[in-house]
Amino acid sequence: MLDRTSSIPSYLDANHLGPWGIFLQQVDRVTPYLGSLSRWVETLKRPKRILIVDVPIALDDGSVTHFEGYRVQHNLSRGPGKGGVRFHQDVTLSEVMALAAWMSIKNAAVNVPYGGAKGGIRVDPRDLTMGELERMTRRYTSEINLLIGPQTDIPAPDVNTNEQVMAWMMDTYSMNHGKTATGVVTGKPISLGAAWAGDATGHGVFVMSGGGCAAAGHPRSPARGSPVQGFGNVGGVAARLFADAGAQDHRGAGPYRDPLRRRRAGHAVAAGACR
Repeated sequence: MLDRTSSIPSYLDANHLGPWGIFLQQVDRVTPYLGSLSRWVETLKRPKRILIVDVPIALDDGSVTHFEGYRVQHNLSRGPGKGGVRFHQDVTLSEVMALAAWMSIKNAAVNVPYGGAKGGIRVDPRDLTMGELERMTRRYTSEINLLIGPQTDIPAPDVNTNEQVMAWMMDTYSMNHGKTATGVVTGKPISLGAAWAGDATGHGVFVMSGGGCAAAGHPRSPARGSPVQGFGNVGGVAARLFADAGAQDHRGAGPYRDPLRRRRAGHAVAAGACR
């Protein structure tokens, strides 16, 4: 008999769902509290659209290599898709699906008119020269061109991507459409029309940690803390803000010194948050 309620897609291994399985478990946990809205649960368990692309580029030595890229639109009911693009050697379709779904939930939770989307390429960007990274970014943008746009799906920086990558994406999309389209990405340089957001995400981690501590009845103390994992666009900024607030490093050696300088080292830093 046809199972009309199965939420496990045929293109994933039901025994190894990865991050997508975590999202499904989260949805199941909150379903009893949704009341009449629970009829939409099965919709949440199914991404609206998935695009898997081949990203071939010429390397500096003249050879050609290929990378696997993804763009997932989980739900567009509230507006254009919104979600980052990450470059990492361990990116999987399951991960991108889950991240897109969490973007749907986050945008709805804060009541902004966007849906959830996410993208990525399976690549270690440290293995590429700047020219190779640009060619890969531009080719990926051209391949997902049929999905993205200011009114349909708006990429943003994520793991191992930054304002330079967004500038390449915006420029490539604009060339493909014959006109400048500054709204196709966020996180681009201010000189290309970005609205300045500063270090918003990392700052949010810092602010929310204080709020969480207060709600739990534990005042934040610089001498006590929890580790911040990673020194990228989020962790590095959060660690700097914690350090400015007087946080000690994880060895108790005093105030932490500029975590962004040690981004590649992969050290943890004790942040001035509650335990």
